[in-house]
Amino acid sequence: MNGSVRLPVIPETVTVHLGPPGSAAQNVTVPFSDYIKNVASSEIYPTWSENAIRANILAQISFALNRIYTEYYRSRGYDFDITNSTAIDQSFVYGRDIFDNISRITDEIFTDYLVRPGSVEPLFALYCNGTTVTCNGLSQWGSEQLGREGRTPFEILTNYYGDDLSIVMDAPVAAGEESYPGVALRQGSSGNEVAFIQTRLNRIARNYPAIPRITEVNGIFGQETDDAVREFQRIFSLTPDGIVGRATWYKIIQIYGGVKSLSDLTSEGIPIEDVTNISDDELSAGDSGVGVIELQYLLSFISDFVPFIPKVRIDGIFGSETEAAVRAFQTYYGLEENGVVTTPVWEKLVSVYRGFLESLPAEYFSNFDIYLGSPLTIGDENIYVERVQTYLNFISDFDSSIPKVTVDGIYGPGTAAAVRAFQSSQGLEPTGSVGGTTFGFLAREYRRLSGQNTAGEEQV
Repeated sequence: MNGSVRLPVIPETVTVHLGPPGSAAQNVTVPFSDYIKNVASSEIYPTWSENAIRANILAQISFALNRIYTEYYRSRGYDFDITNSTAIDQSFVYGRDIFDNISRITDEIFTDYLVRPGSVEPLFALYCNGTTVTCNGLSQWGSEQLGREGRTPFEILTNYYGDDLSIVMDAPVAAGEESYPGVALRQGSSGNEVAFIQTRLNRIARNYPAIPRITEVNGIFGQETDDAVREFQRIFSLTPDGIVGRATWYKIIQIYGGVKSLSDLTSEGIPIEDVTNISDDELSAGDSGVGVIELQYLLSFISDFVPFIPKVRIDGIFGSETEAAVRAFQTYYGLEENGVVTTPVWEKLVSVYRGFLESLPAEYFSNFDIYLGSPLTIGDENIYVERVQTYLNFISDFDSSIPKVTVDGIYGPGTAAAVRAFQSSQGLEPTGSVGGTTFGFLAREYRRLSGQNTAGEEQV
Protein backbone atom coordinates (compact mmCIF):
# COMPACT_ATOMS: atom_id res chain seq x y z
CA MET A 1 0.00 0.00 0.00
CA ASN A 2 3.00 2.26 0.07
CA GLY A 3 6.22 1.98 -1.74
CA SER A 4 9.51 3.04 -2.86
CA VAL A 5 8.22 3.97 -6.26
CA ARG A 6 7.78 7.71 -5.90
CA LEU A 7 8.56 11.11 -7.25
CA PRO A 8 11.38 13.11 -5.67
CA VAL A 9 10.68 15.02 -2.48
CA ILE A 10 12.77 17.47 -0.51
CA PRO A 11 14.12 15.50 2.47
CA GLU A 12 13.76 17.00 5.91
CA THR A 13 17.37 16.09 6.66
CA VAL A 14 20.53 14.99 4.85
CA THR A 15 23.42 12.94 6.23
CA VAL A 16 26.83 14.27 5.20
CA HIS A 17 30.11 12.33 5.44
CA LEU A 18 32.86 14.80 6.43
CA GLY A 19 35.48 13.29 4.16
CA PRO A 20 35.94 11.16 1.04
CA PRO A 21 33.89 7.94 0.72
CA GLY A 22 35.52 5.10 2.62
CA SER A 23 37.31 7.39 5.07
CA ALA A 24 36.78 7.14 8.82
CA ALA A 25 35.38 10.67 8.95
CA GLN A 26 32.33 11.67 10.97
CA ASN A 27 28.77 11.65 9.63
CA VAL A 28 26.51 14.57 10.50
CA THR A 29 22.77 14.86 9.88
CA VAL A 30 21.41 18.36 9.34
CA PRO A 31 18.20 19.90 7.98
CA PHE A 32 18.32 19.94 4.17
CA SER A 33 17.83 23.71 3.95
CA ASP A 34 20.69 24.24 6.43
CA TYR A 35 22.88 21.96 4.34
CA ILE A 36 22.23 24.05 1.21
CA LYS A 37 22.89 27.29 3.11
CA ASN A 38 26.22 25.88 4.25
CA VAL A 39 27.19 24.68 0.76
CA ALA A 40 26.26 28.00 -0.84
CA SER A 41 28.14 29.96 1.83
CA SER A 42 31.17 27.72 1.23
CA GLU A 43 31.03 27.68 -2.58
CA ILE A 44 30.10 31.22 -3.65
CA TYR A 45 30.29 34.81 -2.39
CA PRO A 46 27.47 36.82 -0.78
CA THR A 47 28.58 39.92 -2.72
CA TRP A 48 27.65 38.32 -6.06
CA SER A 49 24.53 39.43 -7.92
CA GLU A 50 21.35 37.91 -6.57
CA ASN A 51 20.55 36.29 -9.92
CA ALA A 52 23.90 34.48 -9.91
CA ILE A 53 23.42 33.41 -6.30
CA ARG A 54 19.98 32.00 -7.11
CA ALA A 55 21.29 30.12 -10.14
CA ASN A 56 24.12 28.58 -8.12
CA ILE A 57 21.86 27.59 -5.25
CA LEU A 58 19.46 25.87 -7.66
CA ALA A 59 22.38 23.92 -9.10
CA GLN A 60 23.55 22.97 -5.60
CA ILE A 61 20.06 21.82 -4.60
CA SER A 62 19.72 19.69 -7.72
CA PHE A 63 23.18 18.17 -7.29
CA ALA A 64 22.41 17.13 -3.71
CA LEU A 65 18.92 15.83 -4.55
CA ASN A 66 20.36 13.73 -7.37
CA ARG A 67 22.72 12.04 -4.92
CA ILE A 68 19.83 11.44 -2.50
CA TYR A 69 17.17 10.38 -5.03
CA THR A 70 19.44 7.94 -6.88
CA GLU A 71 20.77 6.68 -3.51
CA TYR A 72 24.22 7.00 -5.03
CA TYR A 73 26.10 6.27 -1.81
CA ARG A 74 23.55 4.14 0.03
CA SER A 75 23.33 1.78 -2.96
CA ARG A 76 27.08 1.26 -2.52
CA GLY A 77 26.73 0.28 1.11
CA TYR A 78 27.48 3.63 2.76
CA ASP A 79 25.37 5.05 5.59
CA PHE A 80 25.27 8.63 4.31
CA ASP A 81 23.71 10.63 1.47
CA ILE A 82 26.61 12.77 0.29
CA THR A 83 30.19 13.70 1.19
CA ASN A 84 31.86 17.07 1.64
CA SER A 85 34.71 16.10 -0.68
CA THR A 86 34.90 18.82 -3.32
CA ALA A 87 36.57 16.37 -5.69
CA ILE A 88 33.27 14.51 -6.11
CA ASP A 89 30.57 16.41 -4.24
CA GLN A 90 30.06 19.88 -2.74
CA SER A 91 31.90 21.89 -0.13
CA PHE A 92 30.30 21.67 3.31
CA VAL A 93 32.09 23.12 6.34
CA TYR A 94 30.36 21.81 9.44
CA GLY A 95 29.61 24.58 11.94
CA ARG A 96 30.53 27.48 9.70
CA ASP A 97 28.74 30.87 9.70
CA ILE A 98 26.01 31.41 7.09
CA PHE A 99 25.65 34.64 5.10
CA ASP A 100 22.33 36.40 5.70
CA ASN A 101 21.39 36.96 2.05
CA ILE A 102 22.26 33.35 1.14
CA SER A 103 20.11 32.15 4.05
CA ARG A 104 17.19 34.28 2.88
CA ILE A 105 17.41 33.14 -0.74
CA THR A 106 17.77 29.49 0.25
CA ASP A 107 14.66 29.70 2.42
CA GLU A 108 12.78 30.97 -0.63
CA ILE A 109 13.91 28.34 -3.14
CA PHE A 110 15.15 25.21 -1.33
CA THR A 111 12.03 23.32 -2.51
CA ASP A 112 12.88 24.01 -6.18
CA TYR A 113 15.21 21.91 -8.34
CA LEU A 114 16.29 21.34 -11.95
CA VAL A 115 15.11 18.52 -14.23
CA ARG A 116 15.26 17.58 -17.89
CA PRO A 117 11.79 17.73 -19.52
CA GLY A 118 10.25 14.26 -19.51
CA SER A 119 12.48 13.01 -16.69
CA VAL A 120 11.79 13.04 -12.98
CA GLU A 121 15.15 12.68 -11.24
CA PRO A 122 16.83 15.93 -10.16
CA LEU A 123 19.48 17.01 -12.65
CA PHE A 124 23.04 16.11 -11.76
CA ALA A 125 23.91 19.80 -11.97
CA LEU A 126 27.69 19.63 -12.26
CA TYR A 127 29.53 22.89 -11.61
CA CYS A 128 33.03 24.20 -10.95
CA ASN A 129 34.64 27.54 -10.18
CA GLY A 130 35.47 28.23 -13.84
CA THR A 131 38.97 29.57 -13.11
CA THR A 132 41.31 26.99 -11.56
CA VAL A 133 38.89 24.18 -12.45
CA THR A 134 36.68 23.95 -15.55
CA CYS A 135 33.99 21.40 -16.41
CA ASN A 136 31.05 20.77 -18.73
CA GLY A 137 28.62 22.27 -16.24
CA LEU A 138 28.08 25.66 -14.66
CA SER A 139 31.02 28.01 -14.19
CA GLN A 140 30.56 29.76 -10.87
CA TRP A 141 32.58 32.85 -11.80
CA GLY A 142 31.07 32.79 -15.27
CA SER A 143 27.59 32.77 -13.73
CA GLU A 144 28.50 35.86 -11.73
CA GLN A 145 29.52 37.65 -14.90
CA LEU A 146 26.21 36.71 -16.56
CA GLY A 147 24.35 37.93 -13.47
CA ARG A 148 26.13 41.28 -13.71
CA GLU A 149 24.99 41.47 -17.32
CA GLY A 150 21.38 41.21 -16.21
CA ARG A 151 20.70 37.56 -17.06
CA THR A 152 17.91 35.92 -15.05
CA PRO A 153 18.68 32.83 -12.95
CA PHE A 154 17.00 30.60 -15.54
CA GLU A 155 18.93 32.23 -18.41
CA ILE A 156 22.17 31.65 -16.49
CA LEU A 157 21.31 28.01 -15.97
CA THR A 158 20.27 27.32 -19.57
CA ASN A 159 23.49 28.95 -20.73
CA TYR A 160 25.37 26.07 -19.08
CA TYR A 161 22.91 23.18 -18.99
CA GLY A 162 21.12 23.80 -22.29
CA ASP A 163 17.64 24.91 -23.26
CA ASP A 164 16.12 21.50 -22.42
CA LEU A 165 15.81 22.46 -18.78
CA SER A 166 12.89 22.85 -16.41
CA ILE A 167 12.51 23.91 -12.79
CA VAL A 168 10.27 21.97 -10.42
CA MET A 169 8.91 24.45 -7.92
CA ASP A 170 7.50 23.94 -4.42
CA ALA A 171 8.26 20.23 -4.22
CA PRO A 172 6.87 18.61 -1.06
CA VAL A 173 9.09 18.23 1.99
CA ALA A 174 9.00 14.80 3.62
CA ALA A 175 11.00 12.64 5.98
CA GLY A 176 13.80 10.95 4.11
CA GLU A 177 13.32 7.20 3.78
CA GLU A 178 15.48 4.56 2.15
CA SER A 179 13.83 2.93 -0.81
CA TYR A 180 14.31 -0.66 0.39
CA PRO A 181 10.84 -1.77 1.53
CA GLY A 182 12.15 -3.50 4.66
CA VAL A 183 11.16 -7.03 3.66
CA ALA A 184 12.69 -9.25 1.00
CA LEU A 185 10.78 -9.67 -2.26
CA ARG A 186 10.38 -13.16 -3.71
CA GLN A 187 7.98 -15.28 -5.76
CA GLY A 188 4.48 -14.47 -4.56
CA SER A 189 5.29 -10.88 -3.58
CA SER A 190 3.32 -8.14 -5.26
CA GLY A 191 2.99 -4.38 -5.27
CA ASN A 192 4.78 -1.24 -6.34
CA GLU A 193 8.13 -2.41 -4.98
CA VAL A 194 8.02 -5.40 -7.33
CA ALA A 195 7.15 -3.14 -10.29
CA PHE A 196 10.06 -0.89 -9.29
CA ILE A 197 12.47 -3.83 -9.52
CA GLN A 198 10.93 -5.21 -12.72
CA THR A 199 11.34 -1.87 -14.51
CA ARG A 200 14.96 -1.56 -13.49
CA LEU A 201 15.87 -5.15 -14.35
CA ASN A 202 14.40 -4.71 -17.83
CA ARG A 203 16.49 -1.60 -18.41
CA ILE A 204 19.65 -3.24 -17.06
CA ALA A 205 19.01 -6.19 -19.42
CA ARG A 206 19.64 -3.90 -22.40
CA ASN A 207 23.26 -3.63 -21.25
CA TYR A 208 23.45 -7.18 -19.89
CA PRO A 209 21.52 -9.33 -22.42
CA ALA A 210 22.01 -12.50 -20.36
CA ILE A 211 19.33 -11.17 -18.00
CA PRO A 212 15.97 -12.42 -19.34
CA ARG A 213 13.33 -9.83 -20.08
CA ILE A 214 10.22 -9.60 -17.91
CA THR A 215 7.42 -9.48 -20.47
CA GLU A 216 4.95 -7.60 -18.29
CA VAL A 217 5.77 -5.07 -15.58
CA ASN A 218 2.73 -5.82 -13.46
CA GLY A 219 4.00 -5.69 -9.89
CA ILE A 220 3.63 -9.46 -9.46
CA PHE A 221 6.76 -11.46 -8.64
CA GLY A 222 6.35 -14.51 -10.85
CA GLN A 223 8.73 -16.96 -12.52
CA GLU A 224 10.02 -14.45 -15.09
CA THR A 225 10.98 -12.00 -12.36
CA ASP A 226 12.60 -14.79 -10.38
CA ASP A 227 14.65 -15.82 -13.43
CA ALA A 228 15.75 -12.23 -14.07
CA VAL A 229 16.74 -11.69 -10.43
CA ARG A 230 18.76 -14.91 -10.32
CA GLU A 231 20.69 -14.03 -13.49
CA PHE A 232 21.34 -10.52 -12.22
CA GLN A 233 22.66 -11.99 -8.98
CA ARG A 234 24.95 -14.38 -10.87
CA ILE A 235 26.38 -11.60 -13.03
CA PHE A 236 27.08 -9.33 -10.05
CA SER A 237 28.43 -12.03 -7.69
CA LEU A 238 25.47 -12.16 -5.33
CA THR A 239 23.88 -15.34 -3.98
CA PRO A 240 21.61 -16.47 -6.86
CA ASP A 241 18.57 -17.28 -4.72
CA GLY A 242 15.99 -15.21 -6.61
CA ILE A 243 15.23 -13.17 -3.49
CA VAL A 244 15.54 -9.39 -3.56
CA GLY A 245 16.91 -8.61 -0.12
CA ARG A 246 18.72 -5.43 0.85
CA ALA A 247 21.98 -6.30 -0.94
CA THR A 248 20.27 -7.24 -4.22
CA TRP A 249 17.86 -4.28 -4.02
CA TYR A 250 20.65 -1.75 -3.74
CA LYS A 251 22.85 -3.48 -6.30
CA ILE A 252 19.99 -3.20 -8.79
CA ILE A 253 19.66 0.51 -7.96
CA GLN A 254 23.42 1.01 -8.34
CA ILE A 255 23.65 -0.77 -11.71
CA TYR A 256 20.47 0.90 -12.99
CA GLY A 257 21.90 4.31 -12.10
CA GLY A 258 25.10 3.38 -13.90
CA VAL A 259 23.57 2.17 -17.16
CA LYS A 260 21.32 5.23 -17.31
CA SER A 261 24.14 7.59 -16.26
CA LEU A 262 21.84 9.21 -13.71
CA SER A 263 24.79 10.97 -12.07
CA ASP A 264 25.78 12.65 -15.30
CA LEU A 265 24.71 15.72 -17.22
CA THR A 266 23.96 13.46 -20.21
CA SER A 267 21.72 11.21 -18.13
CA GLU A 268 19.25 9.05 -20.01
CA GLY A 269 16.79 10.04 -17.30
CA ILE A 270 13.94 8.29 -15.52
CA PRO A 271 10.67 8.88 -17.41
CA ILE A 272 7.49 9.52 -15.47
CA GLU A 273 6.01 6.15 -16.45
CA ASP A 274 8.87 4.39 -14.65
CA VAL A 275 7.82 5.83 -11.30
CA THR A 276 4.05 5.72 -11.62
CA ASN A 277 2.46 3.39 -9.08
CA ILE A 278 1.36 0.06 -10.53
CA SER A 279 -1.94 0.66 -8.75
CA ASP A 280 -3.47 3.42 -6.67
CA ASP A 281 -3.26 3.33 -2.89
CA GLU A 282 -7.06 3.48 -2.83
CA LEU A 283 -9.70 0.93 -3.75
CA SER A 284 -13.32 1.87 -4.31
CA ALA A 285 -16.47 0.74 -6.09
CA GLY A 286 -15.76 -0.33 -9.65
CA ASP A 287 -12.21 -1.53 -9.01
CA SER A 288 -11.16 -5.13 -9.61
CA GLY A 289 -8.12 -7.35 -9.42
CA VAL A 290 -5.74 -8.90 -6.92
CA GLY A 291 -5.98 -5.96 -4.50
CA VAL A 292 -9.75 -6.38 -4.29
CA ILE A 293 -9.32 -10.10 -3.65
CA GLU A 294 -6.98 -9.31 -0.74
CA LEU A 295 -9.54 -6.84 0.62
CA GLN A 296 -12.41 -9.30 0.34
CA TYR A 297 -10.38 -12.06 1.97
CA LEU A 298 -9.66 -9.87 5.01
CA LEU A 299 -13.27 -8.68 5.26
CA SER A 300 -14.59 -12.23 4.96
CA PHE A 301 -12.35 -13.45 7.77
CA ILE A 302 -13.14 -10.52 10.07
CA SER A 303 -16.87 -10.87 9.48
CA ASP A 304 -16.73 -14.33 11.12
CA PHE A 305 -16.02 -12.49 14.40
CA VAL A 306 -17.87 -9.21 13.82
CA PRO A 307 -21.46 -9.95 12.73
CA PHE A 308 -22.00 -6.22 12.12
CA ILE A 309 -19.84 -6.63 8.99
CA PRO A 310 -21.74 -8.47 6.23
CA LYS A 311 -20.22 -11.41 4.34
CA VAL A 312 -18.68 -10.78 0.93
CA ARG A 313 -17.98 -13.01 -2.04
CA ILE A 314 -14.28 -13.27 -2.91
CA ASP A 315 -14.55 -12.56 -6.62
CA GLY A 316 -12.08 -9.69 -7.14
CA ILE A 317 -14.84 -7.22 -8.05
CA PHE A 318 -15.50 -4.20 -5.84
CA GLY A 319 -19.28 -4.09 -6.13
CA SER A 320 -22.08 -2.91 -3.85
CA GLU A 321 -21.67 -5.94 -1.57
CA THR A 322 -17.99 -5.20 -0.97
CA GLU A 323 -18.68 -1.49 -0.53
CA ALA A 324 -21.31 -2.26 2.12
CA ALA A 325 -18.82 -4.44 4.00
CA VAL A 326 -16.16 -1.73 3.81
CA ARG A 327 -18.58 0.89 5.13
CA ALA A 328 -19.61 -1.41 7.97
CA PHE A 329 -15.96 -2.05 8.84
CA GLN A 330 -15.23 1.69 8.84
CA THR A 331 -18.23 2.43 11.06
CA TYR A 332 -17.46 -0.36 13.51
CA TYR A 333 -13.81 0.66 13.90
CA GLY A 334 -14.35 4.42 14.04
CA LEU A 335 -13.02 5.32 10.59
CA GLU A 336 -14.56 7.75 8.13
CA GLU A 337 -17.49 5.88 6.61
CA ASN A 338 -17.11 6.47 2.87
CA GLY A 339 -16.66 3.00 1.35
CA VAL A 340 -13.18 3.86 0.07
CA VAL A 341 -10.17 1.76 1.10
CA THR A 342 -7.27 4.12 1.79
CA THR A 343 -3.97 3.41 3.53
CA PRO A 344 -5.43 3.91 7.06
CA VAL A 345 -8.22 1.45 6.23
CA TRP A 346 -5.71 -1.14 4.96
CA GLU A 347 -3.64 -0.70 8.10
CA LYS A 348 -6.70 -1.18 10.33
CA LEU A 349 -7.83 -4.24 8.35
CA VAL A 350 -4.47 -5.93 8.79
CA SER A 351 -4.27 -4.90 12.45
CA VAL A 352 -7.70 -6.35 13.22
CA TYR A 353 -6.93 -9.50 11.21
CA ARG A 354 -3.69 -10.10 13.10
CA GLY A 355 -5.38 -9.33 16.40
CA PHE A 356 -7.98 -12.03 15.86
CA LEU A 357 -5.31 -14.52 14.79
CA GLU A 358 -3.25 -13.93 17.92
CA SER A 359 -6.27 -14.32 20.20
CA LEU A 360 -7.52 -17.58 18.73
CA PRO A 361 -7.05 -20.83 20.64
CA ALA A 362 -4.92 -23.57 19.08
CA GLU A 363 -7.94 -25.80 18.37
CA TYR A 364 -9.36 -23.13 16.03
CA PHE A 365 -6.55 -23.73 13.59
CA SER A 366 -7.37 -27.42 13.29
CA ASN A 367 -10.61 -26.45 11.59
CA PHE A 368 -9.73 -23.19 9.86
CA ASP A 369 -6.35 -23.12 8.22
CA ILE A 370 -4.70 -19.71 8.15
CA TYR A 371 -1.28 -18.65 6.95
CA LEU A 372 0.18 -15.19 7.59
CA GLY A 373 3.89 -15.72 7.04
CA SER A 374 6.13 -14.85 4.10
CA PRO A 375 4.93 -16.31 0.78
CA LEU A 376 5.79 -19.98 0.41
CA THR A 377 7.92 -20.59 -2.65
CA ILE A 378 10.50 -22.92 -4.18
CA GLY A 379 13.08 -23.96 -1.58
CA ASP A 380 10.84 -23.59 1.47
CA GLU A 381 10.45 -26.56 3.79
CA ASN A 382 7.93 -26.51 6.66
CA ILE A 383 4.57 -27.75 7.91
CA TYR A 384 2.68 -25.19 5.84
CA VAL A 385 4.20 -26.56 2.64
CA GLU A 386 3.02 -30.03 3.69
CA ARG A 387 -0.51 -28.68 4.23
CA VAL A 388 -0.48 -26.99 0.82
CA GLN A 389 0.56 -30.28 -0.78
CA THR A 390 -2.15 -32.18 1.11
CA TYR A 391 -4.83 -29.74 -0.04
CA LEU A 392 -3.58 -29.78 -3.63
CA ASN A 393 -3.67 -33.56 -3.84
CA PHE A 394 -7.18 -33.72 -2.41
CA ILE A 395 -8.47 -30.98 -4.72
CA SER A 396 -6.81 -32.64 -7.73
CA ASP A 397 -9.18 -35.61 -7.23
CA PHE A 398 -11.96 -33.24 -8.29
CA ASP A 399 -10.01 -31.11 -10.79
CA SER A 400 -7.78 -32.99 -13.22
CA SER A 401 -6.03 -29.76 -14.31
CA ILE A 402 -4.16 -29.76 -10.99
CA PRO A 403 -1.27 -32.26 -11.00
CA LYS A 404 -0.57 -34.56 -8.07
CA VAL A 405 2.42 -33.71 -5.85
CA THR A 406 4.55 -35.55 -3.31
CA VAL A 407 3.54 -34.64 0.25
CA ASP A 408 7.00 -34.17 1.74
CA GLY A 409 6.91 -30.59 3.07
CA ILE A 410 9.46 -29.48 0.47
CA TYR A 411 8.39 -26.75 -1.96
CA GLY A 412 9.84 -27.92 -5.27
CA PRO A 413 9.01 -27.21 -8.94
CA GLY A 414 6.22 -29.80 -8.90
CA THR A 415 4.47 -28.06 -6.03
CA ALA A 416 4.89 -24.69 -7.74
CA ALA A 417 3.33 -26.07 -10.94
CA ALA A 418 0.35 -27.48 -9.00
CA VAL A 419 -0.09 -24.18 -7.18
CA ARG A 420 -0.12 -22.27 -10.47
CA ALA A 421 -2.76 -24.64 -11.83
CA PHE A 422 -4.90 -24.14 -8.72
CA GLN A 423 -4.49 -20.36 -8.83
CA SER A 424 -5.55 -20.29 -12.49
CA SER A 425 -8.63 -22.39 -11.67
CA GLN A 426 -9.63 -19.88 -8.97
CA GLY A 427 -9.00 -16.74 -11.00
CA LEU A 428 -5.92 -15.82 -8.98
CA GLU A 429 -2.66 -14.60 -10.46
CA PRO A 430 -0.70 -17.82 -11.25
CA THR A 431 2.50 -16.89 -9.42
CA GLY A 432 3.30 -20.40 -8.20
CA SER A 433 3.82 -19.08 -4.66
CA VAL A 434 1.44 -19.30 -1.72
CA GLY A 435 0.64 -16.20 0.30
CA GLY A 436 -2.26 -15.64 2.65
CA THR A 437 -4.89 -15.34 -0.08
CA THR A 438 -3.88 -18.47 -1.97
CA PHE A 439 -3.57 -20.43 1.27
CA GLY A 440 -7.04 -19.31 2.28
CA PHE A 441 -8.47 -20.32 -1.10
CA LEU A 442 -6.81 -23.75 -0.83
CA ALA A 443 -8.16 -24.35 2.67
CA ARG A 444 -11.61 -23.13 1.74
CA GLU A 445 -11.80 -25.28 -1.37
CA TYR A 446 -10.52 -28.26 0.59
CA ARG A 447 -13.25 -27.78 3.22
CA ARG A 448 -15.90 -27.30 0.56
CA LEU A 449 -15.01 -30.47 -1.28
CA SER A 450 -14.59 -32.53 1.88
CA GLY A 451 -17.90 -31.34 3.32
CA GLN A 452 -16.25 -29.47 6.20
CA ASN A 453 -17.75 -26.06 5.45
CA THR A 454 -19.51 -24.39 8.33
CA ALA A 455 -22.98 -23.12 7.66
CA GLY A 456 -21.93 -19.52 7.98
CA GLU A 457 -19.11 -19.66 5.43
CA GLU A 458 -19.36 -18.26 1.95
CA GLN A 459 -18.77 -20.61 -0.93
CA VAL A 460 -15.91 -19.74 -3.25
